Amino acid sequence: MDAFEASLRSSGIRFICGVDEVGRGPLAGPVVAGAVILNPEDPIEGIDDSKKLSAKARERLAVQIQDRALAWATAYVWEAEIDDINIYQASRKAMLLAIDKLGIRPEHVLTDAMPLPGYKIPHTAIIHGDALSASIGAASIVAKVERDAFMVRMDRIHPGYGFAKNKGYPTPEHLDALRRLGVCPIHRMSYEPVRAVNQRQTKLDLEGSQP
Repeated sequence: MDAFEASLRSSGIRFICGVDEVGRGPLAGPVVAGAVILNPEDPIEGIDDSKKLSAKARERLAVQIQDRALAWATAYVWEAEIDDINIYQASRKAMLLAIDKLGIRPEHVLTDAMPLPGYKIPHTAIIHGDALSASIGAASIVAKVERDAFMVRMDRIHPGYGFAKNKGYPTPEHLDALRRLGVCPIHRMSYEPVRAVNQRQTKLDLEGSQP
């Protein structure tokens, strides 16, 4: 998990930022990116792709990363902007925002397969980077823990969709609630089947308003 970082450090680079996003697939909620500069003198055991870890392990590691990393940050891109610019561009924007929020300017950025054309800081896109780079894995963990906590809060504000459990992903229960309850303010209107439900809802509202 440290090979990419070790290679960069051997050339004299110290501040290496890993960046990753979570939340491309959900029908609801923001995409959240994490950016982390780990301390090479204080390695954290157990960092891996956040998808491979249990929720309890992610939460434990997120605390350690936030306490022991040289710098970390998260950034959100919200549903309306995802609908406006598409999820791929929104993911890239969230990553760049997270990097810019760091208290230390990175000397090199490692991304999870996301190219950053024209970006002013040297960077490397690594396929499956969250499983191959400790820095990217750490970024995926802090982003995942933060987004999951946000969706638990959204479950209290928009009950009935099961956001605390499904985190906005299209589970059978979420899809059933979407059909029964219609869309809510944090649904991504450009995603199917949200778009179809929203169009049907709009049509019924228009028909109901006619004399």
